[in-house]
Amino acid sequence: MPYPKLQHLIVFAILLLGCKQQKTKNSLNKTQTAQDIINQSILVSGGDGFSSSKIRFTFRDKLYMALRNKNTFQLERQFSEDSENSVSEIRDVLSNEGFKRYINLVVSKVKDSMASKYAASVNSVHYFSVLPFGLNDDAVKKERLENRFIKNKNYFSVEVTFKENGGGEDFEDKFIYWVNTETFKVDYLAYSYNEGDGKGMRFREAYNERYIEGLRFVDYNNYKPKMSSADLKDLPNLFESGSLELLSRIELKQITVELLN
Repeated sequence: MPYPKLQHLIVFAILLLGCKQQKTKNSLNKTQTAQDIINQSILVSGGDGFSSSKIRFTFRDKLYMALRNKNTFQLERQFSEDSENSVSEIRDVLSNEGFKRYINLVVSKVKDSMASKYAASVNSVHYFSVLPFGLNDDAVKKERLENRFIKNKNYFSVEVTFKENGGGEDFEDKFIYWVNTETFKVDYLAYSYNEGDGKGMRFREAYNERYIEGLRFVDYNNYKPKMSSADLKDLPNLFESGSLELLSRIELKQITVELLN
């Protein structure tokens, strides 16, 4: 009986190895916890670099600055505001010590209700700017959902909710992050939040990825469902079928990063 040709054996060995690798990969995909997935996603996006850094960027004509140094942080936004035929320079500062608003370099007395609103607005922009960094904060609860395909790519699905203690005013908000199983990068996310007239929902598609000093930044196409009855988990289906309305683009400009040692 003739022996198989060498090239046939090589092809067979490669196919066998590929099957074993795919089987191992699928097994790993099934056993990884939500915490494992988020840990890896943070790592490929810059890891601990975010926790010791100074980051500046502009967003919708406002200047944002973030200082994070281990257990201390200071998140700012600066902008000009026209009022009564004059221009005021506003500086909002959220830190470990709480929130302060400066008007023309002078600390302004702000009602508690408005201070909470300003602080939440500042925190929201900075929160989204460095995702998935921040998803290992003490108040964050993570749960792995079933994998799903979006635009023919396989994604881990991780649901994020928040503890009431330490979760801030918006602790009832719910997020789902879709993390690419190949790259471990967050390509899509969705979240629900409370509004005065009920719940609102958003779906974001990441684009314009760039690394600055080893830290990953992206912009987002920001969508909302056309039907208020939509479920958060179903937003990827609505996105693929064209049933989401594009509201805005979340674009960070003039980003600079200084890593602290």
